[in-house]
Amino acid sequence: MIRRRSLLALTGLGGTAALLPAAPALAAPVAPTAPPRTIDLPAPTVGRPVGTVSLHLVDHDRLDPFAPTPGPRELMVQLWYPARGTAGRPRAPYTTPRVAAVIEQTLPLDPGTLGLVRPTARAGAPAHPGPLPLLLLGHGRKGGRSNCTALAEELAAHGYLVAALDHTYDAAAVEFPDGRLVRSVLSEEPPDWDAAEREEIAARVGDLRFVTGRLTGGRLPFRVDEARIGVLGHSMGGAAAAEALRQDPRFRIGLDLDGGLFGSPVPELGLDRPFLLLTSLDDHDTWRRWREHHHAWGRHLRTLGAGHFSFTDLPHAAVPGNLPGHLPPELYAALLGTIAPARATALTRTYVRAFADHFLRDRPAPLLDAPSPRHPEIEFRWSRR
Repeated sequence: MIRRRSLLALTGLGGTAALLPAAPALAAPVAPTAPPRTIDLPAPTVGRPVGTVSLHLVDHDRLDPFAPTPGPRELMVQLWYPARGTAGRPRAPYTTPRVAAVIEQTLPLDPGTLGLVRPTARAGAPAHPGPLPLLLLGHGRKGGRSNCTALAEELAAHGYLVAALDHTYDAAAVEFPDGRLVRSVLSEEPPDWDAAEREEIAARVGDLRFVTGRLTGGRLPFRVDEARIGVLGHSMGGAAAAEALRQDPRFRIGLDLDGGLFGSPVPELGLDRPFLLLTSLDDHDTWRRWREHHHAWGRHLRTLGAGHFSFTDLPHAAVPGNLPGHLPPELYAALLGTIAPARATALTRTYVRAFADHFLRDRPAPLLDAPSPRHPEIEFRWSRR
């Protein structure tokens, strides 16, 4: 069983190897002899065009708890949405070169790897006017808003507005329009993990609630269906999604991709709205406690063969970026698992969309009722209602 710290700090990787569970030895894939020209993320499963824009938002009602000098909380948010067309619009970059350099150093990947990643979405494409169901998406500790781009594009192609946040001073790096590059200040060894988790979750939940207010305020070129809003995240982003669901009735559903439920009372109090937990591990103490106290529809599904990052885009860049050459085999196995990247992305997309479609669009979702022979990697660990 993995310890608390490994679920929180995997994105940073520093010092985590000793904290990971024993994993079967995995032969490191051979790095390509020449760098690939591109790393194409899986295209959405439907042909509807997808657009993307980034927003710089300032919350003047909150002081940033992590900033070196007092000031309002500033955020970068990326939106993916169904577009009316993409003619003349360039393919959006995966992230900015300066942010990419920090992430590549952190993981680590060979320099230039993330510049090769090609999403599907087109920058600034005109948006479908809506009203659109909204999904807020949070990254893991020291991650970033681009981490789950393939998932976001899939959801947008199917009619959702997806808003992925960079949690400033938590994300590996955030680049603002004026050129400032703000790097993570989170400690790898906080003196009090409980206090650190509570502070991080409080900031993240504040960010999610603020962004929801801005996106539903009528200032954008499309309308949000305020009765159909959900929140999800990977790793620490999943923990924040759970606490945001607990606090804010605007969120109808919550979804956690492999995150321990740290930093909040969710494991002790449960939740009163639908919540899906999709994990790489069979179980964790915080998940067991949440299941005991959950009051609504709930599922804990496990993806067999997955690693902690199998729910993100990293598997697609790992081998081209020589991640196996930078990490011990046992650590690589814990992070990426043994499942093929395309299959991991397909499963995550399928079950996330089934969950959102069922509760935000009132569509049938038999995949959520029982194991499927078409998806044998998905193990039902626990169900309620």
